[in-house]
Amino acid sequence: MSTIVPTITTDDSNVFNASLERFAQFTKRIQIDSSDGSFAPTTLVPLTNMSLPADATIDLHIMSARPSEHLQQILALKPSLCILHAEADDDIAGMFTELKNAGIKAGLALIKTTFPGRVQQLITEADHVMIFAGELGRQGGTIDMMQVEKIPLIRAIKSEIEIGWDGGVNLSNIRALAHAGIDVINVGSAITNAEDPAAMYQSLITESEKKGVLI
Repeated sequence: MSTIVPTITTDDSNVFNASLERFAQFTKRIQIDSSDGSFAPTTLVPLTNMSLPADATIDLHIMSARPSEHLQQILALKPSLCILHAEADDDIAGMFTELKNAGIKAGLALIKTTFPGRVQQLITEADHVMIFAGELGRQGGTIDMMQVEKIPLIRAIKSEIEIGWDGGVNLSNIRALAHAGIDVINVGSAITNAEDPAAMYQSLITESEKKGVLI
């Protein structure tokens, strides 16, 4: 069964805090996107402006070419999981060690053009691999379902690893992702822009758990 995780992607601190409070009312696991503009084309709420609830499970997705520059802020926030991009121009393996020593799970994000075999060593050292199939730094992108082909390639490298998906998820495709073997399905605009985010969250869970052929 897949875990559905609402995602916060914003450059507005007020929207960030309101979303965090709203999502915490119906789920314990939330993904927060962070971008300093060096990797993604947008800049989001800085880590220094964030305060995370102690009773929530936070996945922190760092979109930065040099995530080590933010290491101290990441350690101070103490997320459950910190996801770094394999394509970053940085010592990702070294950061994984720092994160794990602090009790933070290490995650690796792969953009559409990154073949898992190219980063095999990092995958073996990670706790989580996120297949990034959307648009960096914004919500509401079009899903690229061809990226599901990475699932068996990742499993072949590390069978027990948690695999996540980010990008373009909605009610029309979430069941296909769940059936493809994705453990964590991050959902952005489908929940954020819903009239009733809590109801949409439950609808996504219900749809992801349905059996049978998609028609």
